[in-house]
Amino acid sequence: MRKDFLWGGAVAAHQVEGGYNEKGKGLNVSDMMTVGGVGKKRQITDTILPNEFYPNHEAIDFYHHYKEDIALFKEMGFKCFRTSISWARIFPQGDELEPNEEGLKFYDAVFDECLKYGMQPLVTMSHYEPPLAFCMDYNGWYDRRSIEFFTRYVDVITKRYKDKVKLWLTFNEIDSIIRHPFMTGGLIESRFKPEEFEEVEYQAMHHQFVASALAVKITHENIPDAKVGCMLTKLTYYPYTCKPEDVLEQQQRMRQIYCYSDTQVHGEYPKYLLQMYKNKGFNIKMTDEDLKIMKKYPVDFISFSYYSSSCVAADTKGLEMSAGNTETAIKNPYIPSSDWGWQIDPEGLRYTLNKLYDRYQIPLMIVENGLGAVDEMDEDKKIHDNYRVDYLKKHIIEMKKAVEDGIDLKGYMMWAPIDIISSSTGEMKKRYGLIYIDKDDNGNGDYSRYPKDSFYWYKKVIETNGEIL
Repeated sequence: MRKDFLWGGAVAAHQVEGGYNEKGKGLNVSDMMTVGGVGKKRQITDTILPNEFYPNHEAIDFYHHYKEDIALFKEMGFKCFRTSISWARIFPQGDELEPNEEGLKFYDAVFDECLKYGMQPLVTMSHYEPPLAFCMDYNGWYDRRSIEFFTRYVDVITKRYKDKVKLWLTFNEIDSIIRHPFMTGGLIESRFKPEEFEEVEYQAMHHQFVASALAVKITHENIPDAKVGCMLTKLTYYPYTCKPEDVLEQQQRMRQIYCYSDTQVHGEYPKYLLQMYKNKGFNIKMTDEDLKIMKKYPVDFISFSYYSSSCVAADTKGLEMSAGNTETAIKNPYIPSSDWGWQIDPEGLRYTLNKLYDRYQIPLMIVENGLGAVDEMDEDKKIHDNYRVDYLKKHIIEMKKAVEDGIDLKGYMMWAPIDIISSSTGEMKKRYGLIYIDKDDNGNGDYSRYPKDSFYWYKKVIETNGEIL
């Protein structure tokens, strides 16, 4: 790997911070989600119910443990730490004219702690946490005023942290607005006619595209040496068979992923997406000025999450289905699955890197890759997670092969360096971390931190720049 390769790990504010109502922070959408789990969906409420457990309210209490946690990341040798800023910690309602100084101070402290150890912060501006008031009062990103509110926030944080943060991402998995519109877009489905809601989602997405381009502009003006990337849910599909209709189905499904990066990298909507709008009779309101802004301020690099792959077919009748990252698709009979049904496909990461670089020819960064599993602590308080080591090892080996293929890859942020609240289910039982947190799905535990076997393995990987593999 290149000498300046950025090894590290990634989290999101709402999955680690806690401190949901401390020092002026407003409520965000993630604060309104109860715990889910097997057979139980997460409930979304518009007020805090007294007899419900909201796991994001405390999460793993990074808000009070950040110094301890960042020191552990340094012990592993992290070159980079990806996290996000909670918009509602800076602008509690989303629409204020002046920011919350206490919120700004918290991230000053976090970034200072990273820099103390020579660790670059990679900061996501929006990661599944629009302010709740912004959603309730303005219908979230469907309202065009969202662009103004978000760019005001971006201007504040990039000016404040201009000497501390040089790597930024605009929207985490911007494509996810179609799959979970409340978490990503602040859209409350019951407020719209069912037959119109898909158009509402794409209208909100357009506002995010314009806001993302303006965020690139603002960041470059405030921090001339900064780099700003987009972030994609890299859902990788294979045709279930070599039947032409399955191959065509795979092509169409991949377009549903690439349309987001096509727009943010090339600065304009791909023709196939505009044709889809026309075919469905959508009237997406966009101005000539919007399109000029999008064209003028494309992203500098592409980042993405990769966990698994799956298959697609023109006819799914009789085929076994399998879970994945925010979606369900056909199970691939040639690869194993995790405890949660996500299929484990290391070679798919190499395939993904090559497909993205062939398509865009700009730098790439892996900012999420990891295994959610049930971890058991033994009587000596040790966690022997060889299954996680095996997952990460196989994926990093394929990543190295992609670099040998000629990919311009800047870094690898595994998900997650520490146990977190699962974004999809609110569980602690589904653990991703290299560091174990003493907390369960009912909120019990003292938040003690315990390095797992994978912690020490990853430390050696970073120490040798991947050569140990």
